[in-house]
Amino acid sequence: MRLTPEDYAAVAARATLIVSGEELELALDRMAGAITQDLAGRDPLVLCVMTGAVIVAGRLLPRLPFQLQLGYLHATRYRGATQGGDLAWLHRPSAAIQGRHVLLVDDVLDEGLTLEAAVRACREDGAASVRTAVLVAKDRVRAADIEVDYVGVRTLDLYLYGYGLDYKDYFRNAAGIYAVAAEDV
Repeated sequence: MRLTPEDYAAVAARATLIVSGEELELALDRMAGAITQDLAGRDPLVLCVMTGAVIVAGRLLPRLPFQLQLGYLHATRYRGATQGGDLAWLHRPSAAIQGRHVLLVDDVLDEGLTLEAAVRACREDGAASVRTAVLVAKDRVRAADIEVDYVGVRTLDLYLYGYGLDYKDYFRNAAGIYAVAAEDV
């Protein structure tokens, strides 16, 4: 569903900034330090969870000063909606994972179902180890039993957009994390 320019502007006007771009950049620095400590020298395969983690991965990777390879996986539950449905695999890089130390990079930990499925898929496909990194973890009860290794920021359980997180496939490019107004959810 495409937003009209008027609807886009109205959603943006009603949203509230909850994490600034400066705070997110500091969080990425902290994440990169911890990841470097754990994975430097292991030649990891960093998998960007599409599409939300594109910005996170793009801002995180230049901070990782060690040998690594980049790939992606694409599993989605939202497909432009504001609530998740069944998981659909659009790209699963099975052969590339075998025997590798894998770092899954995602934008947000919400219910945890997509990230849990990605971790399970990497293990099924023979990864030597799997670690997870998310820019935003919502404080909430999760549908999945998953612990994330590297978290940038924690937020309240709100509908968020920015830095890769989207609202109806828009606002991924917002320069901060914003909470969508209740009337727009």
